[in-house]
Amino acid sequence: MPWMRSRVLREAMNRLNQREKHIIEMRFYEGRTQMEVADEIGISQAQVSRLEKNALKTMKNYLKS
Repeated sequence: MPWMRSRVLREAMNRLNQREKHIIEMRFYEGRTQMEVADEIGISQAQVSRLEKNALKTMKNYLKS
């Protein structure tokens, strides 16, 4: 059921802070690279990588529960 998956995904995204949510949206909904995201929000690519990794971990933990 696609609507169910999207609802659950939205709930998982709601566990993120605004910066993490923005990064996930740019990376996975807009298809931007980590460098593009870093340039747009004014941080390093390494910081984007860490924030993305933490955000995905938070979402994964929520989806497991």
